[in-house]
Amino acid sequence: MLTVFGYVWACIVVYLTDGFALPRSVARKHRMQRRRRRVVVDHLARLPVIALVYAGFFAISWRPIYAAQGTMSFFIIFTGISRAKFTFIREPLVFSDIALVVDVFKYKTIFYATKLNIVFWVVACSYVFGASGLYFYFEPHVLPASNRPAWILLGLVVAFGPWVLIFLKPVNTRLVRLSEMLLRTLDVRVNTIRFGTFTSVVFYFIIWLGKKREVILAELRATIQQAFHELGEATGLGHPEGAPLVIVWQSESFLDLRHFGVTGLSLPQLDRAKALAAQAGRMTSVFEGGYTLRTEFAVLSGLQPEDAHVDASYPYLRAAHYADVVWPMQLKRSGWLTHFIHPYDKSFFYRDRALPALGFDHMTMLDAFTHDPRTDGPYVSDRTLTDKVIGTIDDMDEEKPAFVFVASMANHGPWEAGRCGTLTDPVEIYCEMLRKADAALGHLVAYLEKLDRPVWLVFYGDHAPLLKSFADPFPDPRTDYVIVPLAAARKEHAAPPVEKEEAPWNLLATVFSKADLRRSES
Repeated sequence: MLTVFGYVWACIVVYLTDGFALPRSVARKHRMQRRRRRVVVDHLARLPVIALVYAGFFAISWRPIYAAQGTMSFFIIFTGISRAKFTFIREPLVFSDIALVVDVFKYKTIFYATKLNIVFWVVACSYVFGASGLYFYFEPHVLPASNRPAWILLGLVVAFGPWVLIFLKPVNTRLVRLSEMLLRTLDVRVNTIRFGTFTSVVFYFIIWLGKKREVILAELRATIQQAFHELGEATGLGHPEGAPLVIVWQSESFLDLRHFGVTGLSLPQLDRAKALAAQAGRMTSVFEGGYTLRTEFAVLSGLQPEDAHVDASYPYLRAAHYADVVWPMQLKRSGWLTHFIHPYDKSFFYRDRALPALGFDHMTMLDAFTHDPRTDGPYVSDRTLTDKVIGTIDDMDEEKPAFVFVASMANHGPWEAGRCGTLTDPVEIYCEMLRKADAALGHLVAYLEKLDRPVWLVFYGDHAPLLKSFADPFPDPRTDYVIVPLAAARKEHAAPPVEKEEAPWNLLATVFSKADLRRSES
């Protein structure tokens, strides 16, 4: 009876605290209209998950009160993390965030997690091991006196066996159907409200683990390959002005604050690029304030988030799944050189595995730069990155078409005192970083204009900055983009620039359409 009571009490506390994962105003806004029967089903769906967590704590202790306390703490911690994440970047915890746990502690600055220091570990370990020790000392266990090894084994099988079964295909296939039936939508806010943080994470993980995307991907593959039907050697050696060079520069957290009335900010190189552009304007946001890889994948793949289904939150976890439909792979198969340049750890976001799978033949990452954070700042400057890009292009075979994707880091937050001389205000520091990014853009354009080949430059900001001292959230999270013909390509595109709002997944299609790189040799 005590064991049953412990589970019931844990369920009550979990139900009472799950709702704190999102602010009340947000919960009201995203609450689904549900019939009473659906509400009951949604509540009942949490019970097996709570039971498994409770069984886990019980199996390792055979102490009901400890199991109840452990279960409550487990769910409350997930809820607290979800609320903290939402407060920071306006998204509750998703299943793929678990894959970033190690990175959060490894790259504290980039995750704004510098408070996860020795004090954090002392407090966390004191609670976990201290509380556990007290329960193990004061609470008597209820393990039967006879056949104890068999009971312990049974408890472990009951508690952890179902988690193992999730990975078995026959079981997972049925669980995927059940999870999809329960969720009905992949809106993470809605599902966090309906099921709580951890239960929602479990359902998403089950779908991610077993969802088969072959049919949808086959349709996407057919569409992409049809678009590339005429993209062969005619895009390279057959181009009348030489082998084209397409450079995509993804500028970290770049957003022109002049859109919001900020005075005293001059970005002359961006203004000049807009004047030279074939197309320019504002770019819609995949995600505001973070998750660069989502924008990056949208640009490289040409896929909308819903096309990636549950992979959309962290597409590089299963990048190979999309190899046949992304732009770099199609270009590579058409004879293009493909190069990815990013001045950060190659293993971050699993880029070292994901990007070769997506079609990049060469990668230049942080280990190719001479950078000392103590003297050079936390990130490689855009000017240094530009010099590396120029050197990379100089070393390329000019007779082959090339696609170069550059992801900068210099403007990543936090914008703290010490990054830009004597400046201390985050907004002023951010504006100074924008000026430096603008100057680097001008340096790159000046070099590209001198090349004896058609050059197309795409420059855009990946997302709005997490600049809470300026706006939280940003009144308009759209960033800026330009598509600029340079060198030999300028001769063919003298028309005034088209000003248009664009989505990131359409950028490369727009570039190739503007560049007319599908034409035949004739």
